[in-house]
Amino acid sequence: MKFKKFLRILLNVIFWCFTGAIAALAALILIYGNDLPDYKKLATYAPPVATRLYASDGSLLIEYAEERRVFIDYADMPPQLVNAFIAAEDQNFWTHPGIDVQGIIRAATNNVMRMMGFNTRFSGASTITQQVAKNFFLTSERTISRKIKEAILALRLERAFSKQHIMTLYLNQIFLGARAYGVGSAALMYFNKPVSELSLAQCAFLASLPKAPNNRNMAVERRNYVLRRMVEEGFITQDAADTAAAEELNINSGFTAQMEEDFQYFAEDVRRQLLNSLGRETLYNQGLYIKTTIVPELQRAAAAALNKELDVFNQGRTEKLQGAIIAMNPHTGRILAMTGGRSFNESSFNRATQAYRQVGSTIKPFVYLAALERGYSPQSILLDAPIVGWREDNTLWKPENYDKKFLGDVPLRLSLETSRNVPTVRLVQTVGERESIEVAQRFGVYPADMKNINLSMALGSGETTLEKLVLGYSAFVNGGHAIQPKLVDYIEDRYGRVIGGNETEIIEWDAELLPPTVAETAEPLSDPQSLYQMVSILQGAVERGTGKQARVPGHTIAGKTGTTNDVKDVWFVGFTKDLIAGVYLGYDTPKSLGRGAGSHMAARVFADFMRVALADKKDQPFPVPNGMTFMRVNRRTGVAASADPTGTIISEAFKPGQKPNPAPQTVVVPTTSGTTVSVPASVPMVGGVF
Repeated sequence: MKFKKFLRILLNVIFWCFTGAIAALAALILIYGNDLPDYKKLATYAPPVATRLYASDGSLLIEYAEERRVFIDYADMPPQLVNAFIAAEDQNFWTHPGIDVQGIIRAATNNVMRMMGFNTRFSGASTITQQVAKNFFLTSERTISRKIKEAILALRLERAFSKQHIMTLYLNQIFLGARAYGVGSAALMYFNKPVSELSLAQCAFLASLPKAPNNRNMAVERRNYVLRRMVEEGFITQDAADTAAAEELNINSGFTAQMEEDFQYFAEDVRRQLLNSLGRETLYNQGLYIKTTIVPELQRAAAAALNKELDVFNQGRTEKLQGAIIAMNPHTGRILAMTGGRSFNESSFNRATQAYRQVGSTIKPFVYLAALERGYSPQSILLDAPIVGWREDNTLWKPENYDKKFLGDVPLRLSLETSRNVPTVRLVQTVGERESIEVAQRFGVYPADMKNINLSMALGSGETTLEKLVLGYSAFVNGGHAIQPKLVDYIEDRYGRVIGGNETEIIEWDAELLPPTVAETAEPLSDPQSLYQMVSILQGAVERGTGKQARVPGHTIAGKTGTTNDVKDVWFVGFTKDLIAGVYLGYDTPKSLGRGAGSHMAARVFADFMRVALADKKDQPFPVPNGMTFMRVNRRTGVAASADPTGTIISEAFKPGQKPNPAPQTVVVPTTSGTTVSVPASVPMVGGVF
């Protein structure tokens, strides 16, 4: 009877304890469960993922991320990696309902024994599901209320999702040190390999990180603990654990996309542009695939050409000369190469896009185009003779040519090919200062709202960037169309959808890598015949004039040199039919480059780059617009070769109604020997004798 009575009392106690527990649980759920976050959104989990920048050939340039993360589906997780985390964090993961009662009892027992002096490990009782609940929805505060909410959420997650989905959430969200979130990113950060290539030892190391993600001093000890737990759980054999424990970890100091320094100026320009257009959250956390326009072979060639010239010049100097080079397709604006200085690590200031410098004689093609548009021909005569007492504002100055010489009457072509200043001053005076500068504004070299327009601006005292100058020259060869610089071909989101609206588009190139056809929606900046005459003159500047250093045998190239006063800045911009490149050299704080320096240095950089860019490419002459007539003339006089066959004879392009200069009138004069000779009437004589 006593035993039955005791049993009845015990059962009542158990019943009421169970009932009390249920009531307490219900009360807790009622108190803490109503205002919990909506866990159902984890069904479409899309974590912050690093954005990646790719070159035009698909090679990775760099990653942008606030949290470095590579999302990995459960199906792509190596089983030994999953088992390592289960052994280290939650041995009953596959069987518990979200909270592990056995684990709670075991943890409590171990912790009590540890405090009593026994050699046991302190341990926690949070399951992987509870960690998911905390990491996604709760703080890390150590309070009873947070633990209760965590448990309730864990139970709800287990009812809503499969174990595999919960494990996927956990392994992609957990912080593993070194700015790595998730096992995919951690595998790259620590071992520079995808999770599919991780060894058993490396899997165990990653599974040891959640307890102390930023403490690597005990990396081997923690890794070996996980291996022992995997043996205890039957995931691996002791022999496999011993082999893995003997493996060197060889942990990286931290993986980043190993972008060559040659590409960093370009990548930084892309980052600034997209940060402005997309915003920080989208750029750094949405896992974008950004396909850029940069061509690795051309980028390396551009950087090598620039640094070769700079290294030679800078030998033994304290202050280092800087420079920039930019190359693009003149029809589309796609930037194929960009280097903004000697070293991005030394200075991130991009001298191709951010440095405003005086352009010197590279402005002259725009000034001369103003004359061609007004009916001048390439053989129109300009006067190269001293100008005395020229006054501008309150300044009295005397224009001079670079060689300190005067040639008398010179054709417009010869004046520009040899970059003569005095004839240019007279041309601007005739055409008009505002009219001459307006062309540079129209082509985007000078700003449209530029103030203080004067003669010196037409001679290159105005400032612009190398990028703007190259874009302006592009219109010479692309039919007179204004283009915008293009650094990105297209952007895909993490799901492979192209984003960016009308600002980005996929550009299809044909098998010969010829530029795609660009929709021409605006009126040309100038007429095609005047543009061709300018291209022809600039071709002559490379073949016979100041740009000889830019020649590349076997290829048709046009271009123009530029040097500012006291040789503070030197330039060269040149182009073929489908490729344009510009070079700038100068000190960051402008000062003279010294004797022997000049625009030939920039032209050499251009040529070194172009020899690589044009290797194995067929020569492509510049296309000739309808209506042009070609006639052979004397380069020095502009007279038809049939009337003046002496000296250099060239083929000149004339618009309808234009023709060579008339032959100079001659007079018969006596010589000192008693004979007579015919000479131009303009030739000076002394005492009537030649």
